Amino acid sequence: MLYLEFFFLLLMLYVGSRFGGIGLGVVSVIGLVVEVFVFQMPPTSPPITVMLIIMAVVTCASILEAAGGLKYMLQVAERILRSNPRWVTIIGPLVTYTMTFMLGTGHAVYSVMPIIGDVALKNKIRPERPMAAASVASQLAITASPISAAVVYYLSQLAGANITLLSILCVTIPATLLGTLAMSLYSLRRGVELEDDPEYQRRLKDPVYAEQIKNTTATTLGEKLPASARNAVLLFLSALAVIVVIAMVPEIRTIAGAEKPIKMSIVIQMMMLAFGGLILLVTKTKTSKVPEGVVFKSGMVAAIAIFGIAWMSDTYFKFAMPSFKAGITDMVQAYPWSFALAMFIVSVVVNSQAATCRMMLPVALGMGLSPALVIGIMPSCYGYFFIPNYPSDIATCNFDVTGTTRIGKYYFNHSFMLPGIIGVGTACLIGYPLARFLL
Repeated sequence: MLYLEFFFLLLMLYVGSRFGGIGLGVVSVIGLVVEVFVFQMPPTSPPITVMLIIMAVVTCASILEAAGGLKYMLQVAERILRSNPRWVTIIGPLVTYTMTFMLGTGHAVYSVMPIIGDVALKNKIRPERPMAAASVASQLAITASPISAAVVYYLSQLAGANITLLSILCVTIPATLLGTLAMSLYSLRRGVELEDDPEYQRRLKDPVYAEQIKNTTATTLGEKLPASARNAVLLFLSALAVIVVIAMVPEIRTIAGAEKPIKMSIVIQMMMLAFGGLILLVTKTKTSKVPEGVVFKSGMVAAIAIFGIAWMSDTYFKFAMPSFKAGITDMVQAYPWSFALAMFIVSVVVNSQAATCRMMLPVALGMGLSPALVIGIMPSCYGYFFIPNYPSDIATCNFDVTGTTRIGKYYFNHSFMLPGIIGVGTACLIGYPLARFLL
């Protein structure tokens, strides 16, 4: 019966993924209702902590966007890219990696993709090379960001094992950075040269298209930003620094008379909202602009999606854990990589790293897997590049005016497959031994 119920869980995730975003969340709750009232599974608590963290981080990042901070960051990124155009295949992914690392979400990189493509095109570099790697890097960096929901959830669950935020980041930052560099180096020579690409040559036969390619430049450097945009970025960076310092020094978050320090999940929520308020006060940003940005919309959609996904899956795994533990614990302990594969497959279905961690980390801990293992293979929670339906991948294909970044005839032979496999695989291969050494 558990296998049938597990198949039902996957079916609901698949149906929800066809709608994406909010649809994935509410369709998952249909599955939850069936689990409780048909399969007679006791419902678990909804993922309140994860949702609150996402809402706090998204709120602060959205205020930063409304204050012009994201445009300021984008202009800095563009200057770096245009000053080193021949290295765009290396620098482009590092730029998107850094933006996600700072913001805790990969949804803020859409505006930089046309610039990466334009820099590549103007220098006769096949745009697929930097753009596909940059899209993957923007998601790979989530497990390295101190304010991402995935990292904070890991921290909340592993705090009892004396794991700190610094413990996690000391593994995930170097692992994912080296994964990003590995796929960027691979991308340097991937595909035929731009002048030899048949799709690009076909498009050039259209005189209107050829004229647009020649005379159109994607840039943000022509817009003069107020000083408040820079100040917003400085305040946001200060928030990240304060969070890291508080995480490193538990005494700061220990209230007089309290037995234990304040949980970092609570500290992050407080600091993100507080610094969001500071950005509003210092830059005098209109609050009406905050919900209009792409970060707010995509972030709140992600929170609703995780609401349903995590609640449904957590209910099933708590119910099925005794049987799972008896059946597959020995295999996972003998072959640790097999749990990384399981996380990867789940991520392909649910399209969310935070939701994947929320589903799979309790399973791993319930099986008695070590903190070093679950932290070392954490990058495997990013597998949704495998099926090219994630918004950032689709947007990247659309931003590449040459047509070199594409979804192939056979669907799975798309531009993101090999960079994703190389990036995630390298990160896990480096992360696990590094975690065993450090933890």
